[in-house]
Amino acid sequence: MTSTSDLWTIRPAQARDTDILADIYLRVRRTTFLWVDPGKFHSEDFVGQTPGERVFVCEDRNGTIAGFMTLWEPDDFIHMLYILPEFQGRGAGKALLAALPEWPNRRYRLKCLVKNTRAIAFYRSLGFAIIGDGSSPEGDYKDMQLSGN
Repeated sequence: MTSTSDLWTIRPAQARDTDILADIYLRVRRTTFLWVDPGKFHSEDFVGQTPGERVFVCEDRNGTIAGFMTLWEPDDFIHMLYILPEFQGRGAGKALLAALPEWPNRRYRLKCLVKNTRAIAFYRSLGFAIIGDGSSPEGDYKDMQLSGN
């Protein structure tokens, strides 16, 4: 499945994307999660934390990978959504979410770190509601679920 808008192409990840996606995952976590020791993030984390997940890649018109999203399909759980800083605020995250099966009618879930206030605001603006709280090594998080239409 490939989805294309005027600005973004969303496609399934391929093996050749792995190093780029791992770099995005590392870079964005180190620049966003400033309250976590950056030494706790490693380039091999992406591969280690995504087995069995469906991975969506977002490219701009030039074929540059702007970010990615991973989905644990058995639970409709969005595990990761990471956009490079230079592409944030330009619709890449929305394009990735819109590529999900039955978006926005399926009740997708995700966890968002409390200190990542920008991401919480982003998800809330798209119809996600906070349904619970939890804690992780990176800090407290909100469990969020898409309301569905």
